[in-house]
Amino acid sequence: FDCDATDLQIISELGRGAFGVVHKVCHRPSGVIMAVKRIRANVSSKDQKYLLQDLDVSMASDSPYTVKVYGALFKEGDVWICMESMEESFDKFYVKVFKQSKRFNEAILCYFANCVIKALSYLHNKLKVIHRDVKPSNILLDLNGLVKLCDFGISGQLVNSIAKTREAGCKPYMAPERINPTNTGGGYDIRSDVWSFGITMLEISTGKFPYAKWRTPFEQLKQVVMDDPPRLPDDGNFSTEYRDFIGQCLQKDVHKRLKYDKLLVGFA
Repeated sequence: FDCDATDLQIISELGRGAFGVVHKVCHRPSGVIMAVKRIRANVSSKDQKYLLQDLDVSMASDSPYTVKVYGALFKEGDVWICMESMEESFDKFYVKVFKQSKRFNEAILCYFANCVIKALSYLHNKLKVIHRDVKPSNILLDLNGLVKLCDFGISGQLVNSIAKTREAGCKPYMAPERINPTNTGGGYDIRSDVWSFGITMLEISTGKFPYAKWRTPFEQLKQVVMDDPPRLPDDGNFSTEYRDFIGQCLQKDVHKRLKYDKLLVGFA
């Protein structure tokens, strides 16, 4: 639909970051509730590149498992990106659940996993990109229980299925081959996102990030690259099949780590 900045009524603030602020707004002519990411004109050229890449990928996506972007407006030099409104990100959602001494049952966890894998598979198969920043804060939930992946600002274009850029992404969720690329020739593929997905699902499943906080890059190198990968506890809360599924995602040897088509078999 057509939209002008004067048509948008701010309801509340959803968050803010280095780029600007995100508001929940109402498009008055249609009554549609949406989220608007307002990007300041003075953001760095690097941030501008990420944000425009996010816009390109989001608008090109036709997957029900990625957040829909309606378009962009320009107002007083700022860019307003209009997207569908989601209720909450998973980094906040799972904390609320575990604070009530509750946890997600395995059927719900499998539903979450299925949605994210389908989103990542779509990005790879249809748009030829890998996300490179899979983490709980980039997985969103709406009031109807729909789970969608967002934030494609640092997604990487694949050349012969390989990406090269090392610095992109959130380091706590990075795969071993991205932290220490000496064994992979400096490149990586969709299986680096599978590792990040595995860490994310382990965190949502247990209510805590699996690694202790790193004080130095060497500690990260030792824990992620050298030590055994984290595993779901054998405490009766998870089936052997689910524990094996997460274990397949967290294979340190990238060549043994499953790709999306194999991961989706368990949800068929």
